[in-house]
Amino acid sequence: MLTQYETVFILTPVLSEDDTKKAINNYVELLKSSGAEIVHQEAWGLKNLRYQIGKKNTGIYHVVEYRGNGKVVDTLEIAFRRDENIIRYLTVKLDKYALKYNNDKRAGIVGRNKKVNNNVTEKAKEEVAS
Repeated sequence: MLTQYETVFILTPVLSEDDTKKAINNYVELLKSSGAEIVHQEAWGLKNLRYQIGKKNTGIYHVVEYRGNGKVVDTLEIAFRRDENIIRYLTVKLDKYALKYNNDKRAGIVGRNKKVNNNVTEKAKEEVAS
């Protein structure tokens, strides 16, 4: 059985948009060629860093969720260490609660992009009107 992982990595902000897309695609292809199955990926974009890293105050964030074995993670992290454009990275093994949360977030049940139930909204409007 394959384990599900989530890797967040931060690219240096000096990369152009094309270079950023190329670097991200290279890492996704590395995962696929190593036998991983990509579940979801999301570009978080340019964000401020909490603290300065290598004289940089911002970074380009990207998250990839994938299924694979531990060797896939090792291969990816070795590639991150060799690339000077990667500022930081973090890989997390997802448990059943994290998997449920990620699935609910993508479905719009929880998180920032939470979809509001229309029935609840209509009832709230009726209560305010009366």
